[in-house]
Amino acid sequence: MSQLPSNYVDTLGYRTHYIEAGAGKPLLLIHGGGAGADARGNWERLCMPLLAGERRVIAYDMVGFGSGDAPDPENFAYTPDARVDQLVALIEALQLGPVDIVGNSMGGRTALATAIRRPDLVGDIVLMGSAGLDRSMGGALTALTEYDFTYAGMERIVRALTNDRYEPDPAMVRYRLDLSVQPAQAKAFGATMKILKERQGLWIEDEEIAGVKHRILVVNGKNDKVVPIAHAYCYLELLENSTGVILPHCGHWAMIEHPETFANIVSAFLARKF
Repeated sequence: MSQLPSNYVDTLGYRTHYIEAGAGKPLLLIHGGGAGADARGNWERLCMPLLAGERRVIAYDMVGFGSGDAPDPENFAYTPDARVDQLVALIEALQLGPVDIVGNSMGGRTALATAIRRPDLVGDIVLMGSAGLDRSMGGALTALTEYDFTYAGMERIVRALTNDRYEPDPAMVRYRLDLSVQPAQAKAFGATMKILKERQGLWIEDEEIAGVKHRILVVNGKNDKVVPIAHAYCYLELLENSTGVILPHCGHWAMIEHPETFANIVSAFLARKF
């Protein structure tokens, strides 16, 4: 699956891995928080080439995921704030700000929280199946929180994150499984899920969300089992400068389930065509 060369940058004492393609105005892509998620698996093969025709597209691994460092949870807290810290450090290290961002799920929550903390570093935002309003770790999320690091467990995750018509590619399932069972990443994922269960989700207070004034595109799958479309409507109500798109026959992974449609929508939004 690996095609683009790996790059690394120091962020707060650990290395963050990223890949990039294209040239022009930067665009950051942030993957979600499921076991085995990373920049390559979520973006490189399907959606990234479609966006790189007009932009310098950079996809990075959140701390504890993929090919970057996964600090020992004994000495590192895998909190939502830690992922914001990482994104701030990455933007500053690569001198990208203010940068447009596309974030899926936990990645969307990270982008939104960064816009709250450091609005000067963030441009336009695309929230795709974004966490941030969830105050429960039940339902389809149990496929993640109770992941057993087996092929069958990873397949359950993929099915939970996609629409019922989607048939998982065994190579993709295996790729994510192999990433997830790396010892350091496995410990980091366990620590991440433990913190999420303790705080009951990735929620941000409504008044903080409402304070974000950036242009925002809210994209949600009509069949998203993790972030229901009711959350998309709530984001649209809270965010003053937001536009919404609901995709039929789509779950939590628009960039994988419908890459061309999603890329076209994102490109049009960032080009200010709507």
